[in-house]
Amino acid sequence: MQKKLFRLDGPVRIEPRRIGDDRGHFMETYRDDWFRENVADVSFVQDNQSFSALAGTIRGLHFQLPPHGQGKLVRCLSGAIFDVAVDMRPQSPTFGKWISETLTSENAYQLWVPPGFAHGFCTLAPDTQVSYKVTCFYNPSYDRGVAFDDPDIGISWPVDLSKATLSAKDRAQPRLFSLR
Repeated sequence: MQKKLFRLDGPVRIEPRRIGDDRGHFMETYRDDWFRENVADVSFVQDNQSFSALAGTIRGLHFQLPPHGQGKLVRCLSGAIFDVAVDMRPQSPTFGKWISETLTSENAYQLWVPPGFAHGFCTLAPDTQVSYKVTCFYNPSYDRGVAFDDPDIGISWPVDLSKATLSAKDRAQPRLFSLR
């Protein structure tokens, strides 16, 4: 596996190595010793999976407050996503800044979104399935979100936002600076 760092300290793109032949390919998608040495020394407690029927579905931006902050290792099983991480660490010099990565079933990239970052994605293809490992169980008392279209964050989503499919919860999330 290889990794790519971003301009923000924390998120990491992971590129599994594919071994292919005339049957198809094989790849390790997660290896605990490599991940701990090269990305983060964490334990994963749960795997989650989502399915989005329509291209242009936005999920997020979600995070959990300490001490129940979740790190997420995200990968796209089918279809494609524009995956986003936003720095929500109040004392961070990059608070409110974001990075993105396109994850597809073809490129097999994964995105590590550490605790302290909000996470969200937009589907780029119909029938998209996303899987992610998390470092902490979901705790509704610590569940938070921030507006996907907050101009203070300024995410350049790759879809017409007036036509995006969102949950009622995601349409009503607060603005970034009301959370600081």
